[in-house]
Amino acid sequence: MEKFFKAQQRGSSVGQELRAGLTTFLAMAYIIAVNPSLLTQAGIPATAAVTATCVGAGIMTICMGLFSNRPLACASGMGVNAVFAFSLTAIAGGDWHAASAVIFVEGVAILILVLCGLREAIMDAIPVSLRHAISVGLGLFIAMIGLKDGGIIVADESTMVALGDVFSPTFLVGLISIIATIVLYAMNVKGSLLLGIIVAVVAGIPLGVTQLPAGIVSGLDFSSFGAPFLADESGVMGIAKVVTNPTLLVFAFSLMMSDFFDTMGTAMAVAKQGEFLEPDGRVQNIREILIVDSAAAAVGGLTGASSITTFVESASGAADGGRTGLTSVTAGVLFIVAAFFSPLISIVNSATTCGALVFVGFLMMSEVAEIDWSDLLEGLPAFLIVAGVPMTYSISNGIGFGFIAYVIVAAVTGQIKKVKPLMWVAALAFLVYFLVV
Repeated sequence: MEKFFKAQQRGSSVGQELRAGLTTFLAMAYIIAVNPSLLTQAGIPATAAVTATCVGAGIMTICMGLFSNRPLACASGMGVNAVFAFSLTAIAGGDWHAASAVIFVEGVAILILVLCGLREAIMDAIPVSLRHAISVGLGLFIAMIGLKDGGIIVADESTMVALGDVFSPTFLVGLISIIATIVLYAMNVKGSLLLGIIVAVVAGIPLGVTQLPAGIVSGLDFSSFGAPFLADESGVMGIAKVVTNPTLLVFAFSLMMSDFFDTMGTAMAVAKQGEFLEPDGRVQNIREILIVDSAAAAVGGLTGASSITTFVESASGAADGGRTGLTSVTAGVLFIVAAFFSPLISIVNSATTCGALVFVGFLMMSEVAEIDWSDLLEGLPAFLIVAGVPMTYSISNGIGFGFIAYVIVAAVTGQIKKVKPLMWVAALAFLVYFLVV
């Protein structure tokens, strides 16, 4: 195991990797309850949705660990699953098989781009300042997700966002999660992020936030597997509807743009915590990471689990000491086990992971010092990324703002030669993406 994963070489241990894998899994466990609840809105049977969510996440997370040997985990992406349930299925005439086929086509297309080297080449073309900005923006985004899940911040019609109800049980559990994580980390307790989640789960029981499971064991249902190639009542396969429907193909393009750059930001964020980010912002083993991530999207469509992608919550495991793919393998195995025990695992709700996500956001803010804010070309696009990611609640939107701004500022300040050809391509693609979406 040491020869394959190189845990000691990276300053870790088997025990530390197993603990980090459990931290990552618990930080992502909410997806086991949330994703099926959305997929059932699209018409997928509830038991099939749970099986697809857990098995798809488990297989691709294990693949990520074995192929890239980095602590990243995969699961059905939030946001895309809502689009899948409420928009994509409707455009496909209410046929979730066709919606799954769109996800499958998008995943295959992005995998081809990775194998051709385009996705990695675009990452290499990104200026160093923007790479640092992506990490900072992701830090704020992760913290915002944690605060929202913990009820610390809520939507508000007047001010867009406001402080939550301080007497709300969810708020209290979120606050306990944050305080416990900070105290444990300050005391140099190993596994502080994991223990913070566990403390919050226990505290949530008397507060009514942690719901005791109605059962323990659940059966598996593979009826959604092969969704793109399953036919509807009229006998037409989902994949056939996609290739003959321009609207669905445009949808596939917009999803591809989102997947293309979301993973780029996520990889940088996790690499920062897992200590495999180079000083110039390059992510080690990025090709292997992108190949698995791209294949995961296709697998998500194939299993009916919506698009499977690399989760930004992986940074919690990396921050808790995960340095190798053993962290991912551990999390992946737990996802597969969870397919049989989903009622029990679902007690770990999103409010209990608030502290881990907020603390990871804090750790990622150190990148802000690496940006030259006195240089307009470096600082302004970086600022738009940092602000754009959390404020639009989208990694790809924030990155798009920064890319387009970088090209514009370079052009008007006579520094056009600093813009690499693929940055032009990426900026133009984002422009089309914004206009289409």
